[in-house]
Amino acid sequence: MRFNPKPSALSLFFNPIIMVLCGAFLISFSAVWVKVAGVPATTSAFYRVFFGFLFLLPATLAIGELRKYPKAHIRPITLCGIAFAFDLVFWHASINYIGPGLATIIGNFQVFLMAACGVVFYGEKLKKRFLLALPLAITGLFMVIGFNFADLSANYRLGVFFGLMTAICYTVYLILLRNIQSTPNTHFRFAPLMFISLISSLSLAPAMLATDTSFAIPSVSSGLALLCLGLFSQCIGWVMIASAMPRINASLTGLILLLQPSLSFLWDVLIFGRPTSSLQWLGVTVTLAAIYMGFTGSRRK
Repeated sequence: MRFNPKPSALSLFFNPIIMVLCGAFLISFSAVWVKVAGVPATTSAFYRVFFGFLFLLPATLAIGELRKYPKAHIRPITLCGIAFAFDLVFWHASINYIGPGLATIIGNFQVFLMAACGVVFYGEKLKKRFLLALPLAITGLFMVIGFNFADLSANYRLGVFFGLMTAICYTVYLILLRNIQSTPNTHFRFAPLMFISLISSLSLAPAMLATDTSFAIPSVSSGLALLCLGLFSQCIGWVMIASAMPRINASLTGLILLLQPSLSFLWDVLIFGRPTSSLQWLGVTVTLAAIYMGFTGSRRK
């Protein structure tokens, strides 16, 4: 008789599906930390990547990735870091105007932009479900924000616009990162995210100085929120997701990652008391389902 020992708790934790689930759970609090920090969008974006860099640097040094990282990647990783800096500024601004949940859902419209770029630049083909997903996602979004867009306040409309700009910048970031990570024999766990965090912080600091944006952290609670943003969102959460994603099916990854915007909206309701009608809950469900359909509706040639 063959003996099959029970898996240990540690082996279960390093199961790729569990790792992606935990990573998505951790980054679902990103918008919450931004809201709690109560600082300008550029300030919270700066401290997210700056603290993330400080946490990632010793890990990168400990496993020797820093000296092995190819110099040819410096230029594309620099562009990647700049794109990520813009992504964070727009997203954090959107959070301040329309709340953590909706800002995160709109930012995830990058799925449709990524699929369009896949068709144009990588020769991918779209399935019928993608063609259905896009109008479905837009309908779901209008169910959440209201069909009379012109009647919304100027700040609310600006928040929606910033959310859409987040999706555009996030798409640029992901395309650049995809090209970097697609280089043969260059699989790194910490170095890419460490360099992206460093370059993003170096990009944001001059922008803050030019616009007279304060670096000041107003309170202990604000500082703790920014530390959590750097540690759990920029560092641990994304390292877990990036390490596990290559080991599981892409469509399953897309489904699991929908946990992030779903929970972000839930935290917005539970923590910040966002008023949400039955129609808006239906709109959230429709939008998230459409985003998943969009993720699985593109395929390589």
